[in-house]
Amino acid sequence: MHDLIVRGGTIVDGTGGPPYHGDVAVTDGLITEVGPSVEGRARRVIDAAGLLVTPGFVDIHTHYDGQATWDPLLTPSCWHGVTTVVMGNCGVGFAPVRASEREWLIGLMEGVEDIPGTALHAGIRWGWESFPEYLDFLDAAPHALDVGTQVPHGAVRAYVMGERGADNQPAAPDDISAMARLVREGLDAGALGFSTSRTIMHMAVDGRPVPGTFAAEDELFGLGDALRAAGVGVFELAPAGVMGEDLDAPEREMAWMRRLAARTGRPVCFALSQNHQASQDWRRMLELSAEAEAEGAVVRPQVHARTVSLLLGLSTLHPFMFVPSWQEVAGRPVPAQVALLSDPHRRQRLVAEMAAMGDDPIVVGFMSPTRVFPMGDPPDYEPEPSSSVAAQAAREGVSPWEKLYDLLLSGEGRELLNSPVLNYADGSLDPTYEMLASPVTAFGLGDGGAHVGQTCDASSTTFMLTHWVRDRRRGPRLPLELAVHKITGATADLYGLGDRGRLLAGLKADLNLIDFDRLQLRRPELVEDLPGGARRLVQRADGYVATVNAGEVIMAEGEDTGARPGRLIRGARAACN
Repeated sequence: MHDLIVRGGTIVDGTGGPPYHGDVAVTDGLITEVGPSVEGRARRVIDAAGLLVTPGFVDIHTHYDGQATWDPLLTPSCWHGVTTVVMGNCGVGFAPVRASEREWLIGLMEGVEDIPGTALHAGIRWGWESFPEYLDFLDAAPHALDVGTQVPHGAVRAYVMGERGADNQPAAPDDISAMARLVREGLDAGALGFSTSRTIMHMAVDGRPVPGTFAAEDELFGLGDALRAAGVGVFELAPAGVMGEDLDAPEREMAWMRRLAARTGRPVCFALSQNHQASQDWRRMLELSAEAEAEGAVVRPQVHARTVSLLLGLSTLHPFMFVPSWQEVAGRPVPAQVALLSDPHRRQRLVAEMAAMGDDPIVVGFMSPTRVFPMGDPPDYEPEPSSSVAAQAAREGVSPWEKLYDLLLSGEGRELLNSPVLNYADGSLDPTYEMLASPVTAFGLGDGGAHVGQTCDASSTTFMLTHWVRDRRRGPRLPLELAVHKITGATADLYGLGDRGRLLAGLKADLNLIDFDRLQLRRPELVEDLPGGARRLVQRADGYVATVNAGEVIMAEGEDTGARPGRLIRGARAACN
């Protein structure tokens, strides 16, 4: 007697092999049989005729470090087929920590990852100091999804070095030894790796770069040696130059990453995007990563599935916030703002002030009308250049700022505009396609739980299937089996999670049942559901008939079933017996 049989679906098993028609049987949270026809009875049978059956998605780049203490669902990831999340990325997290440092770590997370400090203050249920104690706390908390985490450089540096560490002063040999002991302690307790950030774009709310941004090689290699000694873990980082802020940095970063991977025998996983300033540099990084792998050093670029964007709107952020006359409107509810902004004299004044800003780097770099597009419904993440605000304005004979102003007011002020910051330098997602299709890259950078006032990219798993497999019109698509492999087996393998990511007998019974024809992203929306009533952007999807974790249905048609089979992942593991 099986606990569950999923019958008659199109199985895409996460190995990269072709889809086939068959059944999946589950007993005691494990897959017990997969094949064209599973015999026997089950306590529950799900008819999967006409549905895709895939492994649960493994998202290796999230920032639920605080949210995991109060939200058992880890929204919005649970709405997008994810059954395993890895957090503690980019060098930020909440352990180790002394009680006196809690507020500072909240400010670090708020500054780097745009998670409201008010929500973190109200929501985090503190109950730890050391990293192992943090894992114990997570282990005791109910979750629908499985949770793994990494030791964050920022927290470790501040814990060992105090203000010197927070201020990015050089680490002395004794500091490095003490930090390495904490990293090893975390790995021995079950951490999946160590993370750091080296981009000056990552700053705390006090304006200081993340601790470790300027760490010298003796510090980086000393901490990497903790992974070598433990024989487990990924060294994850946001490298210098990732946003195009330093055009000479990528190759410098690659040089030490290759040496670190060779020395430690552990994977080094770094964020890679296409930027406007050096639109072809990503190709060189793929070449160098392939060279490293051929030499036996795993240096794995982690790439995003679509544009890295800001969503502009009256309720989020927009360029008019930076001109003087906006202060007459700021802080009011959106309906009141729409009423005030509908005044033609105020419109004329704000547009004139906006035009007078000229080459302001924030506006030119992040909100230029030449690279701002209507979001659309369903949302369009590969917009035609001819649909930009500037292009529409030219056709209508108005200035780009007039057109952007009017779009912000449309839909009673609820309109969202897509402003691609990365991965759109050539007016398409062709470079993103090449990065995703490359055998040396890992899928990630969705930032689940983070950047909640700017965007919502935790939905990227859904986008992999809708846009890249089914809907793309302006270039090549990805085969279904490759797209599924990238978000299941490949991400699980990178982090040593051999017990999941594939629909094979003996592995963990994490599954998605997907109505592929109906699978669709909804428009992002602003909600006020964080602790303390703080706001965030979320995005749901249609078409996930069921998501199963450890044999239990946790989501049915996008709704919580109340099941909480999620567990803390303690360290890498081989396939289940």
